[in-house]
Amino acid sequence: MYRATGKRKTSVARVILTPGTGIVTANGRPAEQYFDRAPLRAMALSPLEAVGLTGSFDVKLLLHGGGVSGQAGATRHGIARALVEADPNLRPELKKAGFLARDARAVERKKAGLKKARKRPQFSKR
Repeated sequence: MYRATGKRKTSVARVILTPGTGIVTANGRPAEQYFDRAPLRAMALSPLEAVGLTGSFDVKLLLHGGGVSGQAGATRHGIARALVEADPNLRPELKKAGFLARDARAVERKKAGLKKARKRPQFSKR
């Protein structure tokens, strides 16, 4: 059993990999039901496909924070880290594909006197 944590925006994914048949559960539900859009499912499970271990590990996900898209990104990060823990020889391949980098982009905070982070109020000459 291999454990890892993945993060993206405000989402956190705790990943538990166990040798098995490829069953993926997210918060107690099947991944097909939790990640209902196919691109999100593909992104979340892409590290397993990249190294060709799709059917050899059961994946249990405990997700919280953010939205489904951020959680899919956090899942991708967590699965990649767990695979490196399972087999350190996979690290160069996963690193080259960019799965081990935590995507640091997050929502910029709103500034005082502005409508959003950077949008200013409309200028009025009179």
